[in-house]
Amino acid sequence: MLAGIAYDREETNYETSEGAAKLAEAGNALAQVPTVILPDGTVMTESAALVLYIDGLVPDLGLVPAVRDPLRREFLRWLMFLVAAVYPTFTYGDEPAKWTPEGAEELRQSTDDHRKSLWRLVEGAVRGPWFLGERPSALDLYVSVMTRWRPRREWFADACPRLYKIAVAVDEDARLAGVWATNFR
Repeated sequence: MLAGIAYDREETNYETSEGAAKLAEAGNALAQVPTVILPDGTVMTESAALVLYIDGLVPDLGLVPAVRDPLRREFLRWLMFLVAAVYPTFTYGDEPAKWTPEGAEELRQSTDDHRKSLWRLVEGAVRGPWFLGERPSALDLYVSVMTRWRPRREWFADACPRLYKIAVAVDEDARLAGVWATNFR
């Protein structure tokens, strides 16, 4: 939407064996979403890789600070933190019985608690009014999406108000209304 790149969207339920098989056949053995198949047939996964790839195609969009911009270091640091530290808490906490037949409740609770401590670290990095300061970046998009997941927006409003304000501001971007309507019904 924001980048103005034409695409076709196909919904696949990765949680079913049929959906996972379909993604594996497409070249995504881990059945991750999003799975993007580029015009030349290359399969891309990993949201951070996709953000950086799109920035290379449409650098004027400004969702990633330019290579020589000092904010790029902070951008890369926190982008990787979100995908390497926060995302895994969902991997293990969303389906704890998949990882441990006994102790699933404990794993769910411990990953939820750990996630909250990670979000408090992220909150401390916000330069405001956007994550990196005066202009929005892809980090703000991540915040808007990820604050919709556990522990959800109400918790962020109380515990991480700067992240909450960013999420609400991104929600109000009319260019993203279709994304929110399609993905968060």
